[in-house]
Amino acid sequence: MTTTGKQLFTTLESDGTLTLEIAESTFPDPKDNQVLVKMEAAPINPSDLAILTGAADFENAEYSPGKVVANMPEPFNTGSKARHGQRLPAGNEGAGTVVAAGDGEMAQALVGQRVACVPGTAFSQYAIADATMCLPLGDHSAEEGASSFVNPMTALGFVENAKADGQGAILHTVGASNLGQMLNRICQEDGIALVNIVRKDEQAELLKSQGAEWVVNSSDDDFMDQLRKAIDATGAFYGFDPIGGGQMVDHCFKAMEQVAVAKMDEYSRYGSNQAKRMFIYGRLDFGPTTLTPSYGFGWTLSGWLLTPFLQNAGMETVMRMRQRVLDNLTTTFASSYKKKVGLEEMLTKDAILDYRKMATGEKYLVTPNG
Repeated sequence: MTTTGKQLFTTLESDGTLTLEIAESTFPDPKDNQVLVKMEAAPINPSDLAILTGAADFENAEYSPGKVVANMPEPFNTGSKARHGQRLPAGNEGAGTVVAAGDGEMAQALVGQRVACVPGTAFSQYAIADATMCLPLGDHSAEEGASSFVNPMTALGFVENAKADGQGAILHTVGASNLGQMLNRICQEDGIALVNIVRKDEQAELLKSQGAEWVVNSSDDDFMDQLRKAIDATGAFYGFDPIGGGQMVDHCFKAMEQVAVAKMDEYSRYGSNQAKRMFIYGRLDFGPTTLTPSYGFGWTLSGWLLTPFLQNAGMETVMRMRQRVLDNLTTTFASSYKKKVGLEEMLTKDAILDYRKMATGEKYLVTPNG
């Protein structure tokens, strides 16, 4: 029995033309351990915007119902050469009801249940998902479960990573984001010290109202002094950054080194022996990452992605993390949304220009069958 429904696709041509469109799709019958999910809710995450909008010019794009044609400037178009000509689905995660399943025992057990899933095609009325990556939501609504994978598992992944590396403190450069607020709650529960960097006074107040002890405002004149004090007090020589471009990682390394050097008994031309580590896990700023290594040689900058982390963590750790998310879905791991949009409304100029800003606390939720 074939199922048809509307689905969003994004195509980038070699000449820089980016087309987003809602089209009628046919969904295959699920096989083996696959399930077919009727999608009810899917968040627009920063990770979705990489293929959805990227650095394209949506201010001057051509808009028509269910379709947008924009231009991707250089060097971003050439940088995306691998996807030229490919018509890609989008939407990392979401929630909905399982309406069909393959022959696999795990898949069959999910029929009729509402689940959270990570199909990579969630901006669609239906999606094929792997039963092993589905989280039965029980009495939770699709809206409550829609963001139960990417942000919760990423925030938990940071803490798991820190513990595995023997760290008792974490620095996070976008403290007031949806993910940042989750990380703040997890760190309080697990006794991990957390240094939160924010850009505005109201973001600092928000985090402090949620029990955050160390909040540093990058807009303040004494930002570096605040940062040094927080690192000194917590021992946070280990941080995560979704900004990517610009100098934020550089500022963090500098502050870490200045704290470490102040504790040294004798001068070394090579700087301190303190290991300093930052992970970039996003690209909120498309500009180059600026580093001015004046922080000794004991520093490491790495990328961090959720999927490879989960593959390396092992099934036992992943299942424990997922159970924790489910047990605390409306508390520790709760997400809030600024606006709900259907598939067509998602491609209007007002919506695109708003959600692509990735402003703190202004996440959009797509309701494909709404």
